[in-house]
Amino acid sequence: MPDPADATVFFVGNATMIIRSHGFTLLTDPNFLHRGQRAQLGWGLSTRRRTEPAMEVGELPPLDLVVLSHMHGDHWDRIARNNLDKDLPIVTTRHAAARLRRQGFGHAVGLEPWEYHHERHGDSTLTVTATPARHAPGRANSLMPPVMGSVLDFAHAGEVDLRLHISGDTIMDECLSEIPRRFPDIDVGIVHLGGTRILGVTVTMDGAQGVEWLRLMQPESALPIHYDDYEAFASPLKDFQQHVRQAGLSHLVHYLMRGETYRLPVRQSGTRPHRPVIEPG
Repeated sequence: MPDPADATVFFVGNATMIIRSHGFTLLTDPNFLHRGQRAQLGWGLSTRRRTEPAMEVGELPPLDLVVLSHMHGDHWDRIARNNLDKDLPIVTTRHAAARLRRQGFGHAVGLEPWEYHHERHGDSTLTVTATPARHAPGRANSLMPPVMGSVLDFAHAGEVDLRLHISGDTIMDECLSEIPRRFPDIDVGIVHLGGTRILGVTVTMDGAQGVEWLRLMQPESALPIHYDDYEAFASPLKDFQQHVRQAGLSHLVHYLMRGETYRLPVRQSGTRPHRPVIEPG
């Protein structure tokens, strides 16, 4: 049985986390640029970093895999490209996987929504399932790279006892509605916020949409990330906090600062805890 004390999320910054559970160690959306450096967003656009990451890429522990939501410079930067092990499996969109393979990452795995990738350590397994996401409204979405959310199912002896859902960079959209139907009982929902604005278009959830996402996904608990690291972010964390308070959902949300660790709620009995349903607003 996995030790619950070993199940953690360490927040590096932006959308970069080190997630450990069931003997697996994975890295999400590796972004190690420093304050003042610019992340490339495509089409000649970039945004300047406001913060420092909580660790350097050379301080990373040994990794089993990387989960990459999409190919933007604040999620996969030149530091990651030049310093991560080229043999690491990277689970991502098919668009990003093709680019990664050209960069020498030969084990990049490209997924379409609802496709999945398995890893195994003894009696423990990790299944990463790609979920739908939409990076911009209307026709603007065609100018953005394809993006995915992900469900991480950690299991022991064939029974899932920890389920995480990472939103990826998305706005609220009808395409998200199938996620909680296919994956109920999310233990921890990790929501990308920031209300990112590119050429006047909002391309990630702001505080109000973040609360909509909580109501849709019905997680047992939630961690907001991706909210203040870049100048393109127009909706600071305090906006989300205000909407969370107004919605009466403060009990669900843990605010994890860069350099902090959150202990993940591995279910000891293999049964999912009873909890109240979050009523739509």
